[in-house]
Amino acid sequence: MPYRAPVSDFRFLFDHVVGLDQVAATDLFAEATPDMVEAILNEAGKLSGEVLDPLQRAGDLNPAVLENGKVRCSPGFAEGYRAIAEGGWIGISALPESGGMGLPMAVTTAVNEMMAGACLAMQLNPLMSQGQIEALEHHASDEIKALYLPKLISGEWHGTMNLTEPQAGSDVGALRSKAEPNGDGTYAITGTKIFISWADTDFIANTCHLVLARLPDGVAGTKGISLFMVPKLIPDADGNPGEINSLKVVSLEHKMGLHASPTAVMEYEGATGWLVGEPHQGMKAMFTMMNNARLGVGVQGLGAAEGAYQHALSYALERKQGRTPLGDGTIADHADVRRMLLTMKSEIHAARAITLACGVATDMANATAQADWKTRAAFLTPIAKAYGTDTGSLVANLGLQVHGGMGYIEETGAAQYVRDVRVTEIYEGTNGIQSMDLVARKMMDGGEMAFRLIDEIEANAEAVRGDFPDMAGAVWDAAETLREATEWLVSQDDMNERFAGAVPYQKAFARVLGAHYHLKTAVAEGGTGPRSELARFYITRLLPDHAALLIHAKAGAKGLYSISVDDLSA
Repeated sequence: MPYRAPVSDFRFLFDHVVGLDQVAATDLFAEATPDMVEAILNEAGKLSGEVLDPLQRAGDLNPAVLENGKVRCSPGFAEGYRAIAEGGWIGISALPESGGMGLPMAVTTAVNEMMAGACLAMQLNPLMSQGQIEALEHHASDEIKALYLPKLISGEWHGTMNLTEPQAGSDVGALRSKAEPNGDGTYAITGTKIFISWADTDFIANTCHLVLARLPDGVAGTKGISLFMVPKLIPDADGNPGEINSLKVVSLEHKMGLHASPTAVMEYEGATGWLVGEPHQGMKAMFTMMNNARLGVGVQGLGAAEGAYQHALSYALERKQGRTPLGDGTIADHADVRRMLLTMKSEIHAARAITLACGVATDMANATAQADWKTRAAFLTPIAKAYGTDTGSLVANLGLQVHGGMGYIEETGAAQYVRDVRVTEIYEGTNGIQSMDLVARKMMDGGEMAFRLIDEIEANAEAVRGDFPDMAGAVWDAAETLREATEWLVSQDDMNERFAGAVPYQKAFARVLGAHYHLKTAVAEGGTGPRSELARFYITRLLPDHAALLIHAKAGAKGLYSISVDDLSA
């Protein structure tokens, strides 16, 4: 079944659930009218279904390879990338003065999900450039902006991010890459970076690497790290790609999935780089790119979930096996298959609403400069990333299960979704790290934003309790249980007590938020119709998970250490 972009779902959520109208009411995003957004979604959906979807299977079967030191990309990907670039999709949220569309992040979030649903390996390329564009907009010098932004936005060049090193992993502060001043305003960058997504191509004129490295006077840890622009080809006086820089792709990783996306080990040997931002403030600049990417990766997981769901639904509507409760229908009529399909669709709707709400908060923060919106966006980001990617893996696995034994056979394509999406729970900060960030840094305000969101959930549920007593009552009760767990959490001064239950807490918060948005959906639909029934399924059957998760979240750390590592090895 070809991928079909869920444009109507995006429109419904924008119009009735997450409040895109308040974004369009600002001066900054006044052009994001309903008609404009409709046109953008339809065009992006058409591109995803007609151009990118055919690359999904072809890229998996014909992976990117490294030959004689040069990356050779999967057939058709050059044309796919060209279609994305020529459509202006890379710079959809970039500043108009640099050639971008200047549209809201919420709209970009929807577009990126559609592209990821059609072909995740292809969509990963412009996602990296989008993050780099935002980092340069906020932190680069005027000279770097003038040279790099127009080319990145047009797709003539593309961007990467270089954080991870073999000995450091997620501990970025342990990096060994160094930057030595050349005396002319440039720096010599030396070091090895791993897991670099789309580190090189054979169809883009230049690759622009943002690289973290330490200056000679940089202190140990993250506070001594600086950020550098290190292009594959050094621009000449006219800004065109010139001589090759002192860097190379050492190897491509042999990955579980995303075979069409070249993920490389990069080696820099005195490569020429330019400082981005202030010295020793590299993590501040890189976090701009990383936060953009964290929402983007959550959307990648969600896109893969939608693709896997459509794939499984198509199979379930065609496959006949045994007598069903509705007669001699397809397997979609079996109760357990119906349970899986409804679980898939309801999880996607909840995660989609959370990612779009995060996008709206980001847009309102940019448009109004109000601290509350900025705090809200920051709080929702780790939830959007973790829940979006958890949903991706859950739905992909359920999709394989719907196929039965045929799902385990590569030719059906079901297994590819499982393989491709799995890394999204790992990169851009593992979901465990996202959860730890949620219960620590994002609650340095004593949980104020968490409580504010809980207040909103309860107020909405209370307001509709008369017309939706069962669903509204369940959502209100769940929010109150979440409030009690949050009170316990912020009372813990020992961060390890929080960290021990961080993942179940994050999952519970996402579950309650998801129920909140499902309830808003049912209210907007009037309580009768497929969206309302999906909300009833989610709230009745999935929302109760939150209670067990919060018991786990409040269990603390002691029980994790009562068994020694020696006992674990016994």
